[in-house]
Amino acid sequence: MTAGVILAAGRSTRMGRSKALLRAPDGRTFVARLVDTLHRGGVETLFVIGRPDDSSLRSEVESLASHARWVENPDADSGGQLSSLLAGLRKADRPGIRAILIVPVDAPMIAAATVARLLEVFNSTRGPIVRARYQGRNGHPVIFSRAMFDELRRADPLVGAKAVLRAHREAIVEVDVDDPGVAGDIDTPTDYEQLVNRPAGSMDEGKGPS
Repeated sequence: MTAGVILAAGRSTRMGRSKALLRAPDGRTFVARLVDTLHRGGVETLFVIGRPDDSSLRSEVESLASHARWVENPDADSGGQLSSLLAGLRKADRPGIRAILIVPVDAPMIAAATVARLLEVFNSTRGPIVRARYQGRNGHPVIFSRAMFDELRRADPLVGAKAVLRAHREAIVEVDVDDPGVAGDIDTPTDYEQLVNRPAGSMDEGKGPS
C-alpha cells in the first residue's frame, strides 16, 4: 500500500492567506480537491500535514475525515517542508506501507488519472522514486519507496527531499503525463489569479498518461 501525504503547513507568506483554503475553479478548497483527487486515484491512506495553530485548516480536513487524517507538525516554522514530510512519514510508516506519495497543497490541479498512473508504475517497477513529469518539467506527485525512508529521515533540513532526489537522480522513474497540473505551483496572488481566470477545461482533470 502507498500512503499519501499532503504538505500544507507553510505560512503562505507570498500568497498572504492560506493556500490550502483557497478555492479552486470548481469551488472546492485546494486541500479538499487534492484529498478527493488522491482518493479517486487509488490512495487509501492519506494524511494532511498542518501547523498546530491552523484551526481553520484542521476543521476543513476533519470535514474530510472519511478520506484523510489531520497531522500536526510542531516544527513547521523551524524545520521547513522536510519536517512536514517527516511528520507524515512518522504516521504513515506502518507494516504494509511500501511507499509514500508526496504532494504540496499548492499543486491542486493534479488529475486523478495521474495519481493512478504513478501508482501503477510504482507497483510494476518497484522503483525507489517515481515522479510525474509534464513536457520535460519535473513535478508532483513524487512517490518514495520504503527503501528511501531512512534517507529522507537523514536528509539535510536545508536541502530537504531534494537531497534524496539528487542522490538517486539516475534511479528515478520519470512518468510523462499529459497533465499540466503536475507542474502547478500556486505561490502568489498572481499565480492564483491566473488559475481562476483560465478558460474552463484548460487545466481541469488532465488527460491522463501520454
